[in-house]
Amino acid sequence: MSDILSPAQIKVPGTATSKDEAIREAGQILVDAGAVTPAYIDAMFERERSVSTYMGNFLAIPHGTNEAKEQISKSALSVVKYDPPIDWDGNEVRFAVGIAGYEGGHLEILSKIAIIFSDEDEVAKLVQAQSSQELYGMLDSVNED
Repeated sequence: MSDILSPAQIKVPGTATSKDEAIREAGQILVDAGAVTPAYIDAMFERERSVSTYMGNFLAIPHGTNEAKEQISKSALSVVKYDPPIDWDGNEVRFAVGIAGYEGGHLEILSKIAIIFSDEDEVAKLVQAQSSQELYGMLDSVNED
């Protein structure tokens, strides 16, 4: 199985300054990685309208609706780090992690991300990361089966 996260899918720092721009930025990386079609980004906005993807600990996980699964050609993650934080419905977001799960693979990916971000010490280290390569070194456990 190919890795769901590569250094090319990590952006430090992100350029977005709003929630909508951050969703588009995380989605575009998935498109550029060949994981999803551009229509998947629209599904990410649709998902966000129905339920906030803010997860706590500076993390938001924008992802498409269940109806968008035909827009996904392979599982992939995108990670964008923001400094200063993005205002996500009144919450501070430092990391937008876009998820595309092929054939139901998103739940396993979500749980791996949740484990990393549930540890406040780990999150503090992630916030300090200055490059995509450094961040990749901390997050590459998501690629392990």
